[in-house]
Amino acid sequence: YFFLEGFDFGIGVLTKLLARDRRERRVLINTIGPVWDGNEVWLLSAGGATFAAFPEWYATLFSGFYLPLLLILVCLIVRGVAF
Repeated sequence: YFFLEGFDFGIGVLTKLLARDRRERRVLINTIGPVWDGNEVWLLSAGGATFAAFPEWYATLFSGFYLPLLLILVCLIVRGVAF
C-alpha cells in the first residue's frame, strides 16, 4: 500500500517546500487528483478477496488487529480532510 501510495504521500509532504503560493499548492495537489483513491480501492479489494478466499485466516488476522486498523482508517480520513 505504501509503495503504491508513495506518490500521494510525497506530494503531501513536499507542498510546504515546493509551493510558494496557493496556486502552486493547488497545482501540486491536482497532480494526484486522478489517482487519489485508487490505491485505497486496491487495499479494500485485497481485504475482501482475503475474506472470500480464506475466511478463517481473515477472521484470525483481522480480529487481532482491530485497533491498528482503526488507527490507519482514522489517519486516512484525517489525511483526506487535511487536503
